[in-house]
Amino acid sequence: MGRTTPTYRRFLDAYEDDWADYRRALRREHRGDFDRLFEGAAAHAHAAGLQNPPDALEAMYLSMLLAHRAEIRRLRDRLDAVESAGTDDTEPAESAESAGPPESDT
Repeated sequence: MGRTTPTYRRFLDAYEDDWADYRRALRREHRGDFDRLFEGAAAHAHAAGLQNPPDALEAMYLSMLLAHRAEIRRLRDRLDAVESAGTDDTEPAESAESAGPPESDT
């Protein structure tokens, strides 16, 4: 990549620009997720550029997947830290079982 073919970063920018209409058509709450995909691909641009695959899409997809795996690992590590500290914020304050049976009107 470079003189004869576009660099990975240029490819990535052009590809994202090609999908700008798609992004605009997404619901607002999904646009940030769309942007994070390309941020993940850009975060690994150095490795993708060094790989120099014939099809830069492969490098882009792999970079996006790697960013997802890294986020999953960070979330698991965070969950493990919370669980080991004994403060599990994921459980509701009162479960249906501890609340007792529902009251009847009769």
